[in-house]
Amino acid sequence: MLFPFLSHSATPHTRAHPGCNVRLTQGLLAGLVALISLNAGAQALPPEVEALLARAKVPREAFAAVVVDAAPALNGRAAPLLSHRAGSAMNPASVMKLVTTYAGLELLGPAYTWATPVYTDGPVIDGVLNGNLIIQGRGDPKLVMERLWLLLRRVQGLGIQRISGDIVLDRSAFAASTQNPGDFDGEALRPYNVQPDALLVNYKSVVMTFAPSPGSGSASISYDPPLAGVRMQASVPLSAGSNGRAALGDCGDYRAQLQPDLTDPLRMAFAGSYPAACGEKVWAIAYPDPAGYAARAIAGLWQEMGGRLDGRVREGAAPPRLAPAFEMLSPSLAEVIRDINKFSNNVMAQQLFLTLSLQRPGGASNEASREAVRGWWLARFGRADGGEDGPVLDNGSGLSRLERVTPQGLARMLQTAYVSGAMPELMASLPITGVDGTLKRSKSLVSQGWAHLKSGTLRDATALAGYVHTTSGRRLVVVGIVNHPNAPAARPALEALVDWAVKEGSR
Repeated sequence: MLFPFLSHSATPHTRAHPGCNVRLTQGLLAGLVALISLNAGAQALPPEVEALLARAKVPREAFAAVVVDAAPALNGRAAPLLSHRAGSAMNPASVMKLVTTYAGLELLGPAYTWATPVYTDGPVIDGVLNGNLIIQGRGDPKLVMERLWLLLRRVQGLGIQRISGDIVLDRSAFAASTQNPGDFDGEALRPYNVQPDALLVNYKSVVMTFAPSPGSGSASISYDPPLAGVRMQASVPLSAGSNGRAALGDCGDYRAQLQPDLTDPLRMAFAGSYPAACGEKVWAIAYPDPAGYAARAIAGLWQEMGGRLDGRVREGAAPPRLAPAFEMLSPSLAEVIRDINKFSNNVMAQQLFLTLSLQRPGGASNEASREAVRGWWLARFGRADGGEDGPVLDNGSGLSRLERVTPQGLARMLQTAYVSGAMPELMASLPITGVDGTLKRSKSLVSQGWAHLKSGTLRDATALAGYVHTTSGRRLVVVGIVNHPNAPAARPALEALVDWAVKEGSR
């Protein structure tokens, strides 16, 4: 199943697609216009923004923002409506996904797809593959369970019901990472910490569904995907209120009440009970042995589909001169970036980031992708005053303490994107305030439905950036970033900035 926070091929490459030279020239001109406009006059912060920063105990020196016309050259309004510390390098948290996704649209093209080649190295006789089945990962960010099932169904469509050899997984397209899922914040079982993988299956996560049955006094537990060799507890007792019956809506912290033991890769167990009032709940966790996840998921699903495997699932390499039996194609990049930006999917963003260096010698790596984005940025925008040469990237997802970008640089990029051919795809990928994605629960009444924005939050950083529409038909770029230990409490100040932009831009 798809996670709630989350379904014409192109050969993998990082070369510009046709028309890029024209867009590069246009981008340099647009970037120059934007640079002039952002370095023009500044304005004091709106009083409502100042008040909400003070309420959050965040000094104005920890806040940086730009509000400027999305296409100043088209309406002659070059001066920004607001510019506050616009040249300060800030940690934008997940707003950095804007850089990764726009670079992907420019360097790969919106129709780009990831191919997962599948090979057989022996003949198929009477339903038996006399050899190995090889699955070669090429970075597909959305090889979720439905699509993995389709891949294995296509294997069966080749007449294969039994594999006499092994299922070989080739994950060599991405350079091996030394980072562990818990390195960022110690939360190794949180799906947002899943690390990228050339053969990323179902985000290396297990989805558990708890369905209470009051008549039996228990809640059944189903797991997706089935993992070969892992014992999974099938049910847990129901708990009720003090009067013997659960009050409607009295769910509480059901996860803690379950008393889970989920750190053993070979066993998923619960020592507690499940509140009957919770109804059906879905809980996704990252599998505690990420390196072994793909093998267990593929073996478990192959078996569930009635397939037989005489050998085992193991790591290996695809034969260099063997033609694939077929290729499983991902959704297009235009579709993938909607998942990345609307639901702030970290591992999908990192998969895209690594894909930008997929054709470089030695395989894709964060180092090579940083260089690819840096080269693209300099060619597209040039250097700003003071020698600024673009954002500082780590893994391209914003899940980093190291990544930095200036509001001025980000606004210049958004202005250039607005007058580019990639504008419809980029804007459509952004959450709409009060409507969908990470901004569905926005309480702003002024900007509800009027802004396409990417949000980002870390322990000490919060940000909003994107496009604001006004009732007068004017479109603005808004960037606001807070870096401070109290940053999450300053989110209302950023929302007030967006509301102010809607009203001010309508005058």
